[in-house]
Amino acid sequence: MDAFFNTLNNFFLIGLPYIALVVFLIGSIRRYTDTKFKFSSLSSQFLEGRQLFWGSVPFHMGMLFLVFGHLTAFLIPRGVLLWNGHPARLILLEVTAFIFGIAVLIGLVNLIYRRITSPRIAVVTSKMDYAILSLLLLQVITGLWVAYSFRWGSSWFASVLTPYLWSIFSLQPDITAVAAMPWVVKLHIVGAYSIVLLIPFSRLVHFLVVPLDYIWRPYQQVIWYWPRKEVRKAWTPWSIKRPLNN
Repeated sequence: MDAFFNTLNNFFLIGLPYIALVVFLIGSIRRYTDTKFKFSSLSSQFLEGRQLFWGSVPFHMGMLFLVFGHLTAFLIPRGVLLWNGHPARLILLEVTAFIFGIAVLIGLVNLIYRRITSPRIAVVTSKMDYAILSLLLLQVITGLWVAYSFRWGSSWFASVLTPYLWSIFSLQPDITAVAAMPWVVKLHIVGAYSIVLLIPFSRLVHFLVVPLDYIWRPYQQVIWYWPRKEVRKAWTPWSIKRPLNN
């Protein structure tokens, strides 16, 4: 039995991350070169916007905070441990992260409900959309489960998971500490690898081409080169003279 669990740990904690990274890199490049137009979220806002707002906004706001927090613990673990050295700061960080996790869950449930109940959205929803939404839902639930059941996750992430992740990127995988963690923590890790694996085949690929240049790009200027009164309106009767805007 021990050999069986060791095999599972080796596959999911060593083999899967390398498979996910290779597929993510090659798949993303291939999709961008072959289907640039589809290298986006393929927004359905023009089909329905009200439910999308209550799903997309809390989901993206919460996800941005959580991803930033995970990256911070991965890149500067000593800074996170130093911040957590004071109990008040540790509690503030844990409670804030849990609230943003709830926001992600609420937004994700609204997005799933929207795709199931709206006939116009269901038509443009693929099997991959349902698969990635289900996987994200499982990932959020396990993340909240871990945060609630195994407190002070920001500290043990920085001290246990960060060395493991760096060992993966340095091609010297060491799963000794991670293999001994509870199964729900390992399920959360496997879920993250699975999401990375499916990014090139799903709408999530749009985060690779976020238009950050819009932040500092100057406002667009619209200049009219003809009298506005001569431009055809929707209620203008047909005439043999061709309007300037047609």
